[in-house]
Amino acid sequence: MNRTIRKAAIIGLTAITTVFNLQAGNENRKGQAGASELLINPWARSSGWGAANSASVKGLESMYGNVAGMAFTNKTELMFARTAWLVNTDIYINSFGFTQRVGDAGVLGLGIMSMDFGDIPITTVDQPEGGLGTFSPQYMNMGLSYSREFSNSIYGGMTFRVITEEISDVSARGVALDAGIQYITGANDNIKFGIALKNVGPRMSFSGDGMSFRGVTANGVAMTVEHRSATFELPSLLNIGGSYRFDFTEDHKLSVAGTFTSNSFVKDQYRGGLEYSFRSLFSVRGGYIFEDGVLDQETTSTAIRGLCGGFTLELPYGDKGTTFGIDYSYRSTYWFNGIHSFGARINI
Repeated sequence: MNRTIRKAAIIGLTAITTVFNLQAGNENRKGQAGASELLINPWARSSGWGAANSASVKGLESMYGNVAGMAFTNKTELMFARTAWLVNTDIYINSFGFTQRVGDAGVLGLGIMSMDFGDIPITTVDQPEGGLGTFSPQYMNMGLSYSREFSNSIYGGMTFRVITEEISDVSARGVALDAGIQYITGANDNIKFGIALKNVGPRMSFSGDGMSFRGVTANGVAMTVEHRSATFELPSLLNIGGSYRFDFTEDHKLSVAGTFTSNSFVKDQYRGGLEYSFRSLFSVRGGYIFEDGVLDQETTSTAIRGLCGGFTLELPYGDKGTTFGIDYSYRSTYWFNGIHSFGARINI
């Protein structure tokens, strides 16, 4: 039985990699995708070490790094996070989700991410200074996930995601699929490998009243003319990661993790991180995300420097194993004043 499961996992990994290779790796396609908010990690815990833990991430946050890790949910997990994105831009990201174990091996999860851009003045060609009121863009994506433990070593999962981008008179909607596998081995289950394919779906395009205008034909007939928006692809990517946990004592543990991210439309990234844990009460972590040109402000194509760090405080509550966790992460940037994420989590 275990041999059959391992063969199925290998076939699944090969299929995922093959599908991704059919659409990735073209240097000329970089910068041409839309829905780039799908590349933002909204969760405070995993972003503290640059999402380098795609092979070991667990619980609800797995919906961003590798959905297979959601299978480690014991019973119920609730989580909320708020991110101040590029401080001083007044952009905030609110995220909420929960996971629930169903049966002996399966876990269902729901995650919602929403970006708040604040109120932006409405301007026109005739009134470039505004005075016409304000509008607020709405970027939101919602994911429904299922993850399962196939054996003591193999875990897998999938996420179906709905994407929405809109202002008052123009909107775009699309769907995407994520899939991932984690493999755990070692004498104390301290060696982990993971692979995840994210943001695979059909093209999106904008539509709405904002794409039309009133016009008059040569013979004086008034009519409404509608522009057609160009379609755009989703920012698909492939994560391949590994991690190792050093168990110095029962109370003191150190995890080392690394992930290679192959992006279809932005530069490939190498993620590395460390996390120290004291019992199940406190952990501190740090990481670095490297991509070509990121070391030089003149050549970088992102505002994010790559350095990040954070911590978690986990407090027990009651005598039934319930815990309440507080997470924080900071990501350094070249411009603005960094990125701050705060999270709260309840494990029941």
